[in-house]
Amino acid sequence: MKAWSILCLSVLLSACASVSTLPRTESVLNDRLFQPPSVRIDAADVFALSDQMQRYLKNEIAPLASTKGGTSALVEALYNKQQLKLEYESTMTRNASQAFDSRSGNCLSLVIMTTAFAKQLGVNVEFQSVFVDEAWSRKSNIHFLNGHVNLILGRAPKSHFNYMGDPPMLVDFLPAEESRGYRRLSISENTIVAMYMNNRAAESLAVNKLDDAYWWAREAIRQAPAFTSAYNTLGVIYQAHGNLNEAAQVFNSILQWEPGNVVAMSNQSQVFLALGRAEEAKALVSRLEKIEPYPPFYFFDRGMAAMREGNFQAAKELFGKEVSRAAYYHEFQFWLGIATLRLGEVKEARQHIAIALENGPDIADRNLYSAKLEQMKFNALR
Repeated sequence: MKAWSILCLSVLLSACASVSTLPRTESVLNDRLFQPPSVRIDAADVFALSDQMQRYLKNEIAPLASTKGGTSALVEALYNKQQLKLEYESTMTRNASQAFDSRSGNCLSLVIMTTAFAKQLGVNVEFQSVFVDEAWSRKSNIHFLNGHVNLILGRAPKSHFNYMGDPPMLVDFLPAEESRGYRRLSISENTIVAMYMNNRAAESLAVNKLDDAYWWAREAIRQAPAFTSAYNTLGVIYQAHGNLNEAAQVFNSILQWEPGNVVAMSNQSQVFLALGRAEEAKALVSRLEKIEPYPPFYFFDRGMAAMREGNFQAAKELFGKEVSRAAYYHEFQFWLGIATLRLGEVKEARQHIAIALENGPDIADRNLYSAKLEQMKFNALR
């Protein structure tokens, strides 16, 4: 898969598109181009409780709710480390039952699982998109722009003026100091479902399951027609599938709603290039360079080239530039640690790799970083 695809993952909401400016959903969908999905894709599954969850609700949560109230009982039963021992893990966006079974998930998965229990308890839920600093990741040469969601449990709807019960609680899977001060936007349950579908589309695309990816993105658009990220994902799927005219149409629609959308602009420039529309591609690239002269992974890729050339001092400086704008992205910290280690600065290298370990998004990454730290410790004892 080529390195031109850029996706918006999870919670990048449209700032200016309105439902009235969106095309009819049918105008951007082309079912005939894709085989049926290999997995079940149904919005009803997102918040569905498994038998195991039903038992946990009956045996663990309900008894607490009778004395502490539904909100307090739910938070204690789900997020007390003596109970479920949930782990943050971002390999796959899970629905409620999958997150419960694996005891892990990304922020969206854990929000979905919490909501599924809250619905059964009759606890009111409010969803929020949190506008954290721009955070990029990369998998299979696809760039992902990640977002963050949290939820408020137990706050009465605005129409319920005489609400009595246990106090509302903010449930956030980022440490409080990391999310404090960021702007929040209330979002609908349909948007949460669309985010889930969009993430599954992106994850399917990353492993080249293009048919599944299309149907996930299609359902995301159906669930929330104003969720711009799903259209961008759809365009990238067309692009990867070789349907360049369809991709150009989708990206053009996004740029009509959001003329400054750099993600759609970048993807459209590559589509134009592939279609032989070189002048239009050049014009978009020129606009992009003015808006964003140093795109995601710009310094990292140059740092990796410097590593291959054995220029570890240059690599350290380049990786350091990426860390300065994404301090906790695990891959930047790890390679900054490796470059520093090659320069003989062992103590500093250990600090960077420890940060990578702490922020690794999945078990495989954390195992890699842990093994490197153990190797360094072993070498120091020899």
